[in-house]
Amino acid sequence: MNEILNLALNDMAKTEFDCSCGRHHNFSIQDIAIGKGALTELPRVAAPFKEGKVLLIYDNHTYEAAGKRALALLQEAGFKNIKELLFDTGDDVLIPDEKTLGRILMEQDLDCDVMIAVGSGVLNDSTKFVSSRTHVPYIICCTAPSMDGYVADGAPIIKAGVKLSPLATLAYGVVGDTDIMKDAPMDLIHAGFGDVVGKITALADWDLSVKINDEYRCDTCVELVRRALDKCFSKSTELKERNEEAILYLIEALTLTGVAMGLVNISRPASGAEHMLSHYWEMDFIARGLTPNHHGTQVGVATPIIAEFFEELADILPEGTGEMCPPRTEIEELLRSAGCPVSPVELNINRELFYNSLINGYKVRPRFSIMEFAKNNGRLEAIAQKITNRIYGEA
Repeated sequence: MNEILNLALNDMAKTEFDCSCGRHHNFSIQDIAIGKGALTELPRVAAPFKEGKVLLIYDNHTYEAAGKRALALLQEAGFKNIKELLFDTGDDVLIPDEKTLGRILMEQDLDCDVMIAVGSGVLNDSTKFVSSRTHVPYIICCTAPSMDGYVADGAPIIKAGVKLSPLATLAYGVVGDTDIMKDAPMDLIHAGFGDVVGKITALADWDLSVKINDEYRCDTCVELVRRALDKCFSKSTELKERNEEAILYLIEALTLTGVAMGLVNISRPASGAEHMLSHYWEMDFIARGLTPNHHGTQVGVATPIIAEFFEELADILPEGTGEMCPPRTEIEELLRSAGCPVSPVELNINRELFYNSLINGYKVRPRFSIMEFAKNNGRLEAIAQKITNRIYGEA
């Protein structure tokens, strides 16, 4: 029982066990290879599809980072039927919308056996979504430690300008080479760290809903995430130097959070009110024709804001919930230690958008959070105004 807590990350593939939470957990990803030089493991991970048709997907950035070598490794290993799909976006950001998803679907042959995506957030989520609809398995080669979705079964996408997170599928395999990820753009490393920081308030939100709504929780998964956070945060100051151990702890934290989500089949271990604010800001930027900030960067900035909600509502929180969330200032210092943005002002989020997100952000997802708790207790508007004034000054 709870054996997963004693396993190394790369040994967690195909894990199945009876848990102390009362459920039987099954983590169906077939292979995980994360570490130094792990890209060389790609032919082994993809070996069951060697004689079949492969759709290899990357953009112009990830092709240079790892795609070119991934293609060469597969060819050298005897993969003969590889079709390439290159998204050439120039300096623009690829969006996981109808255009991107449709392009992958159009390039996927009817007898395609596997898709291999070389990239991070958008390419992973887009390929994952198509995989779930066509039932063609996919492998992800991570190029940046930028988000927690590599081993999760949700696929955040944009549909008609609205951010959705439909249930998709788990990857067949995950390959993450720290030699590659340590050289990722620093803004993507910051995004990954921000996403990890967001787990602080996500776990507190989960605890709140357990106590208010009697929601299910798996304490094994909570412990799995907490251990990963502690390791990652212990090396936060070394991320700025691209220290390989710090990068390893970062991608491990992101991946283990995904494992936790996969075990319980919900995103509670990773996502709470801080993600709702990020989604709100992202949808607003897209609606105005602006390039949104990285998801994880926004999550990081949103986390101390949500922590402030917990502080403001401490007098009415269920016993023990407030202690799960550190003070706002402590989380802000954690972000600064890694060189991450701390204020929404740094992300070009204006006062009106910020205030509206605090008032309406809880509506983004049908999930109970500290913001909805504030609304239900008649204190949302006052807290939103107080936080807005602190950041932007008196109106």
